[in-house]
Amino acid sequence: HTTRCPRGRQLTTMFEKVVVIDCRGHLLGRLASTVAKELLTGQRVVCVRAEEINITGSLYRNKLKYAEFMVKKTNTNPKRGPFHFRGPARMLHRAIRGMMQHKTSRGSAAMERLKAFEGVPAPYDKMKRMVVPQALRITRLRPGRKFCVLGRLSSEVGWKHASAVKMLEEKRKARDKAYADEQRKQKRATSASKVAAMGKISATSKAALVTHGFA
Repeated sequence: HTTRCPRGRQLTTMFEKVVVIDCRGHLLGRLASTVAKELLTGQRVVCVRAEEINITGSLYRNKLKYAEFMVKKTNTNPKRGPFHFRGPARMLHRAIRGMMQHKTSRGSAAMERLKAFEGVPAPYDKMKRMVVPQALRITRLRPGRKFCVLGRLSSEVGWKHASAVKMLEEKRKARDKAYADEQRKQKRATSASKVAAMGKISATSKAALVTHGFA
């Protein structure tokens, strides 16, 4: 899909229908800043496996920081917030929200384009998942530095669904492995039948197929 600017040049739209990001091994802040910028430009983003996000600093240090945050509340009426989310997906959602003006109409519309999940629920388990290279821990954090996993921190501060997510993820990985094995089996069978068929035809026909890119 292309649009035309006033001078007649064609501009190609930059958006995919939806981008699914596999959060495993990403640093929380770097991932959140990248996703926030994409949301503000109009891209729809789905973040899966939020429980596998990494945070710099030891688990003990991050627990202390979150304990300080959990004490903060509205003195006259704590129901007014701030709200202390325990789930990894909600923590990611809040981190992204903090990187944009979410109370404006533009920021509110951007946040509506975001979805975040623990695990990989349907239909996103059948879709291609992306990574954000500039947010990966392996490329950004110096070897030997301490880090912790967001799912472990969430469990320590009150998230109660880690075992359920782990069970569902094991089932999903088993399904994915079975599907991949079946695809490899079919590919080997196709290759073998192709070789057998090529052995049965004449040299002239084989040369013609090779010339036109069919063999």
